Amino acid sequence: MTILLAIAAGVLFAAGIYMILRRSLVKILIGLLLLSYAVNLLLFNSASLVPGRPPIIPAGQDLPPIGHADPVPQALILTAIVISFGVTAFAMVLIRKAYQVTGTDDLNEMRCTDIPCETAEVVDNLEETGDTK
Repeated sequence: MTILLAIAAGVLFAAGIYMILRRSLVKILIGLLLLSYAVNLLLFNSASLVPGRPPIIPAGQDLPPIGHADPVPQALILTAIVISFGVTAFAMVLIRKAYQVTGTDDLNEMRCTDIPCETAEVVDNLEETGDTK
């Protein structure tokens, strides 16, 4: 079962990185989501899968009994879920606003958003012709 979860986490990491390398902002957001799912699965896989054994230390002992469930990865997963939800919500609003301003979600077509497009077209034409004026 652990090998299967490790393979699934690897596939999610690979798919997430592939989607982040795309040009569309929506695909980049999907890549971020896949990466967050992969991290959650990796954290889940790092914990021991022992159902029904709380890590309660009996009176007079220093350590919890053998085979207890580790609560730290569970807390990390819950924290990662909340953080990924916040990042996703922020990214969705940012992508929507960028689409409203530029009219596209393609990163190559958004390259003239910091300067007027006419100036960017003149600079592109100068670079293509080799003119230094």
